[in-house]
Amino acid sequence: MARTGSVSIKMRALPIMSSLPLPSPSGSAPRVALPWIIRLRYAMALGQVATAFLVDRFFGIDLPLRWIGIAPLVVVLSNVWLSRRTPAADQPAQLAESTLIGWSFALDTLCLTAVLMLTGGPNNPFSLLYLVHITLSATILTQRQTWALGGLACLCFAALFAGYRPIAALEMHQHGDGVNLHLAGMWVSFAVASVLVAMFSGKISELLREREKSLLIMQEELARKDRLASLVTLAAGAAHELSTPLGTIAIVAKELERCATNTVQESTVADDSRLIRTEVERCRRILQRMSIEGAEPAGEALEAVAVSQLLAGVQTFFPNSESLRIEVPQADREAILSVPRHAVEQALIALVKNAMEASAPGASVTLAVSRPAASDYIRFKVRDTGSGMSVEALRHAGEPFFTTKEPGKGMGLGIFLVRTLADRLGGRLALESTPGAGTTAMLELPLSREEEQITA
Repeated sequence: MARTGSVSIKMRALPIMSSLPLPSPSGSAPRVALPWIIRLRYAMALGQVATAFLVDRFFGIDLPLRWIGIAPLVVVLSNVWLSRRTPAADQPAQLAESTLIGWSFALDTLCLTAVLMLTGGPNNPFSLLYLVHITLSATILTQRQTWALGGLACLCFAALFAGYRPIAALEMHQHGDGVNLHLAGMWVSFAVASVLVAMFSGKISELLREREKSLLIMQEELARKDRLASLVTLAAGAAHELSTPLGTIAIVAKELERCATNTVQESTVADDSRLIRTEVERCRRILQRMSIEGAEPAGEALEAVAVSQLLAGVQTFFPNSESLRIEVPQADREAILSVPRHAVEQALIALVKNAMEASAPGASVTLAVSRPAASDYIRFKVRDTGSGMSVEALRHAGEPFFTTKEPGKGMGLGIFLVRTLADRLGGRLALESTPGAGTTAMLELPLSREEEQITA
């Protein structure tokens, strides 16, 4: 079934991708999880101190608080060291971070064992907290590290039976008395373990999904840049290869013109020769700017350019066109952009040419300039009056060498290059089309910082 409603596709800039190396997927989990592990260790140390204090003061159970406080203190001190050690790791990130987390979990297991030995041993319901570290280890560490931590936890739990400081209130449940306190402790320990596992495992999983999504976007960006690099190489090769035959054609055309003018007195041949030389010169100019036409600003420095200057460049390219209508509020004409001027002019020219080719001969094409309220960018909208684009064509618009034009009328690079320029400058390109009612290309470019400060 054909769709008749308005459809749109938006292509946003990806500013964070151009300079970041692709991370190793296997090292992503420890790298993402480490800041949250540090927070978890602080929370568990604080929880141990608070629980021991409350039990001693409000339940009348005598606990050796001074000795119990040693284990949380060790965790806090190691956490401080871990926080300082992480940014300046000398080892590769993947090995260092996973190893740091593994040793931190092992230390936490030993400290938890020490606290449990002083507070009832295996009868203490908070022994369930052994599972928190094992669960998190299975999420972010290797299988070998998880098995090692699980084995350590089993040994530590077995050590509780060998020697511990008994607490009468916890022992009484074995004889049918005082069961409520023990059961309440079991419920609290289960709730605490559930909250810790759900909160931290869920957050780490969410961060890993976001990182995986960013990685996929980075790979797409790199693939697009590879295609652009191939186009630049193709353009350079074409310019190099075509320079010699074009020079030969220009020389022959000049000799032919001289012969037709001075010897044969043939005006038609002379006119044709001049036409050939003119077109050769035009080809030479096209080849010279192939690397920047429509999008590649790598060889052009940024400069402060007013919107009116960019529009003047567009009008110069279409000096006798009556179909081009430019609409720009007076207040926006002197807005300043920090952009490569020639590349942006060529991008706007490419959009206008596409609109003219999509419209009927003589039909109007509109280039509207505006600045949305409270925004830090200028919007250029090019509207044609053609038949619009299908949903499938709109979906693939912007891909290199994709075109809906007739053979020989376009290579399908214009939109791709304009999109690349928008990405590089921190802007965006969006295409909107309604079948039967034309297409609108919207190019948004950020204002210069000075202009933002003036208008803020």
